Amino acid sequence: MSHEDILPEEAELNSEELEFQTAEDTNPAPSDQLAGELANATRLAEENWDKFIRTQAELENLKRRSEKDLQNAHKFGLEKFARELLPVADSLELGLSVETGDNPDVQKLREGMELTLKQLLASLEKFNVTPIDPEGEKFNPELHQAMATQPTDEAEPNTVIKVYQKGYLLNDRLLRPAMVVVAQGIS
Repeated sequence: MSHEDILPEEAELNSEELEFQTAEDTNPAPSDQLAGELANATRLAEENWDKFIRTQAELENLKRRSEKDLQNAHKFGLEKFARELLPVADSLELGLSVETGDNPDVQKLREGMELTLKQLLASLEKFNVTPIDPEGEKFNPELHQAMATQPTDEAEPNTVIKVYQKGYLLNDRLLRPAMVVVAQGIS
């Protein structure tokens, strides 16, 4: 086939093929370029995966903290209310400690106070408010507040010999320390 026998469409086609082949030859090797793009994409994917894993861990930690905060809110939500009730219990106990004599009217009043105190303490215990009455126990600075020391040979040194005011715990958290007198050894 001679040059004249080539149709014009075929001539255009051949020149396009020629341009494509020439363009391929002048561009850098496509496998090197693709390898670079693949390495870059792989690096980005690893960075994004690392961010995803960190975000997941942070979300889990936040979830655990929130659950713990919610549990503590349920557990210790009554703290202020319980603190306000403690002076009422103290007043009732103080009133009961006073000598009343044999007057029948005073005895009835005393019985009413005892029942009121018993109900109040039962209500507090329902909500995990427990009294600390450490008389005869070793002094514990985490639960007791020493108001005074008293030299004595009737009790071991560092033992609570008198309780001025009971302490209270709310779910094993100190609500108020017990105010006590601590035995001191005689020198």
